[in-house]
Amino acid sequence: MAAQGHRRRSAVATAVAGGLALGLLVSGCAEQEPAEEAQDGSVGGGGEARWAVRTADAVRPGRAVEAMRRVSGALARTGGARVRTSMETESGGTRLTILGRGVYDFTRPAGRLTVLVPEDARGAEEHRPITEVFTPGALYMKNRGAGVPPDKWVRLDTAALADGDLLTSGATDPLAAAELLGGAREVTSMRDEGLDGMPVRHFWGTIDLAEAARRAPERDRAVLAAAARGFSAGTVAFDAFLDEEGLPRLLRYRFGVGGGRDGEGRDGGGPGKRTTTVVSTVELSSFGFAPDIRLPESADIYAGTVGSPRK
Repeated sequence: MAAQGHRRRSAVATAVAGGLALGLLVSGCAEQEPAEEAQDGSVGGGGEARWAVRTADAVRPGRAVEAMRRVSGALARTGGARVRTSMETESGGTRLTILGRGVYDFTRPAGRLTVLVPEDARGAEEHRPITEVFTPGALYMKNRGAGVPPDKWVRLDTAALADGDLLTSGATDPLAAAELLGGAREVTSMRDEGLDGMPVRHFWGTIDLAEAARRAPERDRAVLAAAARGFSAGTVAFDAFLDEEGLPRLLRYRFGVGGGRDGEGRDGGGPGKRTTTVVSTVELSSFGFAPDIRLPESADIYAGTVGSPRK
C-alpha cells in the first residue's frame, strides 16, 4: 500500500485536478472501506465521532431549517470551544484520513489546530504535525513543508482559494462549518438518545453553498462565495448534532470532488473522470472558555515561493 500511496495525490491535490483547490498536505492511503451514505440520508464516515441512537421524534421542516440558521450566532455568543476534526477522502476504494485537534474562539473569531497526517503518508522525515491558525480571510500554516523553512508560516488568502478553505488545509474551518448551515435546505431531524452520552438532536439534509454565502456575515461572505463557485454541484450533504442549547456538538459534510455535477464526468469533469469523496467532520466541546490564540508576526511569515506537495 505504501508504494501505491506515493503514486496517489492528496485529498485536495485531487481537487486540484478538478479545478477546486490548492494541492495539500500528503499523499498516501489507508486500508479502510469508503464512506457511505446511510439509509436515512445522513452522511456516513466521520473519524472518531460516534453515532447517536435515533427515535422517531421529528421536527417540522421549517423549524429545522431555522435551527440550522441559528447555529453560527449561538456559537458567537458562547465564545470558545475545543475542537476535533477529521477529513476522510475516498477515491477508487482507497481512503486517507487526516486528524486535527485544537481550540476555536467564535467571538473573536480565530482558531488554532494541530493537524496530523497518516503514518504511511509521505516518509518518516515528513511526519511532523502541521500547525494551522484560522482567522477571517486568512489561513496560516506552520511545518507546511514543500520548501518552507520549519520556523516560518505560510499565509493563504482563503477568499482566493477555489474551495474557500473548506478542504484545502485538511480540516474545515469550524467557523465556516457553522456558517454553511445558513444554506441548509431539505432538512430532516429526529430526536437522539445521545451522542457520547449527551442528549442531542440529529439534523441532516443538503447545503446550498450560494445561499450559505448570501446569509453569512459580510466578513466571511467572500470565502463561502468562493466555495459556491468552486464546487460545480453547488450543494453539499450534511449532518448536524445539536445539544439542548442549540449548539453544534458535531458537524459533518460530504463533498464530491472532481467528477462534475452528477459525479459521472460531465459538467467540466470530462468523460470518465473519477470523483473523490471527502467527508469532513468537526466536533466541538467544552464551550465557554477564552482560548489564547495568537496570530503569526509578519516577520515569521514566509515570503518565498511555496512548492507543491509531491504527487
